[in-house]
Amino acid sequence: MARTPKIALLVETARGYGRNLLRGIVRYARLHGPWGFYVTPGDFAQVLPQMQLWGGAGIIARVETPQVARAILASGLPTIALDLAEDQLRAGHPLSRLSEVASDSRGAARMAAEHLLERGFRHYAFVGLAERVWSRRRQEGFAERIRTAGFEPHVYVPPRKVRDRRWEREQPVLAAWLRRLPRPVGLMACNDDRGREVLEACRAAGLQVPEELAVVGVDDDELLCELADPPLSSVALNAEAGGFRVAALLDRMMRGQVHQPCRLVVEPLHVVTRRSTDIVAHEDPVVAGALHFLHDHAGRPIGVGDVAEHLLVSRRTLEIRFKRVVGRTLLAELQRVRLERAQRLLRETDLPLPKVAEAAGYRSAAYLIQVFRKDLGQTPARYRRQVRS
Repeated sequence: MARTPKIALLVETARGYGRNLLRGIVRYARLHGPWGFYVTPGDFAQVLPQMQLWGGAGIIARVETPQVARAILASGLPTIALDLAEDQLRAGHPLSRLSEVASDSRGAARMAAEHLLERGFRHYAFVGLAERVWSRRRQEGFAERIRTAGFEPHVYVPPRKVRDRRWEREQPVLAAWLRRLPRPVGLMACNDDRGREVLEACRAAGLQVPEELAVVGVDDDELLCELADPPLSSVALNAEAGGFRVAALLDRMMRGQVHQPCRLVVEPLHVVTRRSTDIVAHEDPVVAGALHFLHDHAGRPIGVGDVAEHLLVSRRTLEIRFKRVVGRTLLAELQRVRLERAQRLLRETDLPLPKVAEAAGYRSAAYLIQVFRKDLGQTPARYRRQVRS
């Protein structure tokens, strides 16, 4: 009887990216295993078991400390590391002999930048984490894309001392920095945890989100994003599929079919738009009020006349000012918001089509199908299958 391979998983389970990687690994093991796993639920800091005594066959790990690195190298087992730094990948460094899986941090940052650029901001900012290689890569990718568009991003510098990075100490520092930014401003946070902290600091600073400061994160950790106030927009990464590919590579390594280090990439998929960026940048108070009303009531059977009545302005005045500032008609913006809401419901829920149509403000499922065919070239059902595959 063949022995069940035992795999050590030193992957953070406290974050959506790590959990989704693990889901992909488990899915592969169920199809091609069985495998046994060593996993310690928690954050980045993990401890490798004594692999020889435990009978381990392979390792998938985020190498956080020199002690973990030494233990992995001493084990001599097939290993795939997460997000190695540039110096660790250079020839001659001991960790360069390991295979690696990394998120496409620069690609995710460019996608976040495009998301904010589409909203018409003239000011941009980035908030990252100290000593995280993927945070630095995201900062570089974001800054490159923003500069290409002709703007100079503001970059937050975290406190140098570790004790000053504790959230109760850092929050007032970050809040003061946010208060000094020109507004309105589009801001990228390096991940969803940092995005939630930015939103907390915005509340402390008395800043309105997204009207004064729009925030987008990375990882699309659905629970974290929905717990944020307001809910946080985020770049979704193809982490579960990446975990499946990682497990397939490790399987081949354990079978002796791969002898050279391999590099796998977890690519960004799309931005999941939530309230924290669900806005178009503007300075006209009438247009600001119209956008706020639209985004808050798009799921109801409203029209242009309802918006004008709410703002106590004539319909013609509203339409002229809206078109001049936003670049499209108020009706076109309402249709865009409704379509985005319908897409999100199809991606993230199992609601039947009539319920999706109702929640997105469409008068019927048939009309929603007509809109999808016209604007996206496919039916809602096909869109749902495609994004979930």
